[in-house]
Amino acid sequence: MEWLSRTALLLGEEKLEKLRKAHVLVVGIGGVGAFAAEMLVRAGIGTLSIVDADVVKPSNRNRQLPALNSTEDQLKVEVMAQRLLDINPQLRLYTHAVFVKDEGIPALLDRHNYDYVVDAIDSLAPKVFLIVHTMNRKIPLISSMGAGGKLDPSQVGICDISKSYNCKLARMLRKRLSKFQLKRGFDVVFSPEEVDKAHVVFVENEQNKKTTVGTISYMPALFGLLAASQVIRKLSE
Repeated sequence: MEWLSRTALLLGEEKLEKLRKAHVLVVGIGGVGAFAAEMLVRAGIGTLSIVDADVVKPSNRNRQLPALNSTEDQLKVEVMAQRLLDINPQLRLYTHAVFVKDEGIPALLDRHNYDYVVDAIDSLAPKVFLIVHTMNRKIPLISSMGAGGKLDPSQVGICDISKSYNCKLARMLRKRLSKFQLKRGFDVVFSPEEVDKAHVVFVENEQNKKTTVGTISYMPALFGLLAASQVIRKLSE
């Protein structure tokens, strides 16, 4: 395929073929997940499943790829499906407009034979259960920690969950996962940059969410790009 000629020049046909044969699951198609999904498709991933029940809201427009004035109130997975298939019309794409809840996670993970899972969920409980069930199935995983409240892109990196530090979401996640005897074994994208409490507000009537944190346009995108880079590099090895 001519549109992948630059990728083939960099990776070689053998590695590119590995990406074509791979199936990646991206859970959460917001600020982080949408960018991860697009970079995976642009790199030549042949099969992708995307999961998110949310619709585009005006407040998403400062940082989320599917969020435009023209896409307001549309399902994020539908907006992204159209975009991803426009990048690669031969992409095998599965969309799931569902909220990821504890009881639905095993069925989601057993629906296909995934080669990698990208966790871009921003709510703690479903994030924990997705990680636990993914690890139990020995599926490679990369999980995004909190991009909110951060401004310095130079501090963002990838490490094993056990080596993450100074990130509130990572700390809470490690605590919850320890109850499942899970302390290491999967990668996270995180930043140790301090979050000013003045940039955090409490919210009501939002599912699985107690606070909203200020965000800047490029940070969730960067988290998504790093997550995708890890998946691409690991699958093409």
